[in-house]
Amino acid sequence: MQNAMPCDFGLIGLAVMGENLALNVQSRGFSVAVYNRTTSKVDEFIAGRGSGKRFVGCHSIEELVAALAPPRKVMLMVKAGPAVDEFIEKLIPLLSPGDVILDGGNTHFADTERRTGYVESKGLLYIGTGVSGGEEGALKGPSIMPGGSPHAWPLVKPILQAIAAKVGPNRDVPCCDWVGPRGAGHYVKMVHNGIEYGDMQLICEAYWMLKSTLCLTNDDLYDVFQHWYEGELNSYLIEITRDILSVKDPETGQHLVDLILDTAGAKGTGKWMSQLALDLGMPSTLVTEAVYARSLSAMKDARVRASTVLPGPASRFHGDRDDFIEQVRQALYASKIVSYAQGFVQLRAAAAEHHWPLAFGPIALLWRGGCIIRAVFLERIKEAFDADPNLENLLLAPYFTEAVAKAQSAWRNVVATAVHLGIPVPAFATALAYYDGYRSARLPANLLQAQRDYFGAHTYQRVDKEGIFHTEWLQLRRTPE
Repeated sequence: MQNAMPCDFGLIGLAVMGENLALNVQSRGFSVAVYNRTTSKVDEFIAGRGSGKRFVGCHSIEELVAALAPPRKVMLMVKAGPAVDEFIEKLIPLLSPGDVILDGGNTHFADTERRTGYVESKGLLYIGTGVSGGEEGALKGPSIMPGGSPHAWPLVKPILQAIAAKVGPNRDVPCCDWVGPRGAGHYVKMVHNGIEYGDMQLICEAYWMLKSTLCLTNDDLYDVFQHWYEGELNSYLIEITRDILSVKDPETGQHLVDLILDTAGAKGTGKWMSQLALDLGMPSTLVTEAVYARSLSAMKDARVRASTVLPGPASRFHGDRDDFIEQVRQALYASKIVSYAQGFVQLRAAAAEHHWPLAFGPIALLWRGGCIIRAVFLERIKEAFDADPNLENLLLAPYFTEAVAKAQSAWRNVVATAVHLGIPVPAFATALAYYDGYRSARLPANLLQAQRDYFGAHTYQRVDKEGIFHTEWLQLRRTPE
């Protein structure tokens, strides 16, 4: 319906996420002006899901801006990339100093860094915010990670915190708070997605280990994941995995998960995290292996051909069923700890690189509800950073040190069993390799540095004296007899 009073909020882009977010904003008591490039979509929305609610349908950006109360707040829910720049250019001449443009897409943080400076140079304010939780989260309460112009936060805070997921004993703590300047919000969302990649791959490896080694049925696996959900692995992804294992195809009566082609898709945020980790020199190995696992899964035809040529071990699992299920659970939990540890180490490095004053405990709280990686586990992360805001690595926090130590024997046995039986567990294995590397006071990089100096005069440091050194290795080498 048309609203005689100016609207509180404007939203551009009425795909499913945009529609649901608009409905969420309106349901919290705010009036919303909406616009879509294909204007028939606006009319369909106003006549359908928006009927009888506090919406104003607009057929142009000019109409949308005119429908807003100052300071105007316009959120873009359009495809990340050039479309965002295009709408920014269209909005700038129509807005007034102090108005706010928000980008709620899966935008690369570097674009948000650039756009924040550009929009501020025009006298306006800019918010680049991560929004996690999918279509349901957008409608009922997502996790929201805003960054951008600090002066914009007080203007959008009441709306963003109203629509965010709520947690806490009284369900009154919003999963939304200020993350940091410029691209910080979108960077944190990217790390969230990277951790999500790792979590999903770890769960898939646990599922496949139990299915392959113990020949568990989907009904058996449902019971396993239900049991795990009731303990320290309680999380959204464990919950939906349990549910997926119970669903049968209406046409065939078979479990639907068994009928799905084993090729995984990706939208790119996991790859971004991996690439940026390499730029920072940070070993975020788990997300990288998760990305590679999806890439390998996509090589379906090649894998089918290779399966008829390449041999593997013929041995079978021998052991206690329930004991091994518990070992896989412990391996999953320990690997999950490593995944989050790597994510927060990368966030710390990025904060230093880009001069973002990130608060890591509060960031963990943003992920407690609404988002894909929501889990009770995040409370432990918050407690770790509360105890030591300068914590170098989550593995060094007493709770996590003890948890990994407790799981270590089972974790190693699961990885060893997978290797022995020829079952690929790249995420479990790289998590364990990271743990073993991180706990080692000395690594074989001394030989690597000697090799680099030998063939490229790259120099090296010594353990017994200060300085930078180079050796003419050919002159001092032992000649083979």
